[in-house]
Amino acid sequence: MPRPTAAQLAYGSATIICSTLAMLLLSGTTTGVGAALIGVAALALGLLVAVTLPLPRGRARGTRPVAGDAGSTRPVAGSGAPAPAPAPAPAPHSVRR
Repeated sequence: MPRPTAAQLAYGSATIICSTLAMLLLSGTTTGVGAALIGVAALALGLLVAVTLPLPRGRARGTRPVAGDAGSTRPVAGSGAPAPAPAPAPAPHSVRR
């Protein structure tokens, strides 16, 4: 499962906070059970909002940018795609002949 993006975390958290406040104010509940049910409903709504956000367009699912190279991507570990073999190291050059 891919890690959540910053946008998913922000939208999910904002949804939880706003929906909890709105439901508490609109329902006028005074019991602990009512507040707990509202909290569970708000968490479920925040999770739904965070999961349904689309992925960024710049990246394909299951890839991430390689450090130092902004344009290339590599498969995430465990995605099933074989990783390319690393390039062989160049032979050391001698200064003396």
